[in-house]
Amino acid sequence: MTTWITTCDTCKREGWEEGEMTQTDGESLADLIEAAATGLSGVKTRRVSCLMGCKNACNVTIQGQGKLSYTLGAFVPDADSASGIVAYAMAHAGSETGQVPYREWPQAIKGHFVTRHPPLPEDE
Repeated sequence: MTTWITTCDTCKREGWEEGEMTQTDGESLADLIEAAATGLSGVKTRRVSCLMGCKNACNVTIQGQGKLSYTLGAFVPDADSASGIVAYAMAHAGSETGQVPYREWPQAIKGHFVTRHPPLPEDE
């Protein structure tokens, strides 16, 4: 089953306005995540404009149908963050419930979890 990495492409880290950036921090992180996930089976990426986690920019969600979903934030938009996010998404994809044991978490995502959401019920 597919795990989705959704990246907020409007995220701007503190001080962004003072730099000479040509794209938002979220766009930079999304570019890196998409490159790191290219060709992987079981993981897809997408971008959205605003995950409403501005205090924790840069934000991503890790989601899969019928699985626990996670929001992570406060990333630096760099290759290490992107590879950690993608590695965690791969582990999520391989998990029946979406829960990944802490010992399997990439170092780059530790301390970045914001929320965990239970899966939606399949029927009412």
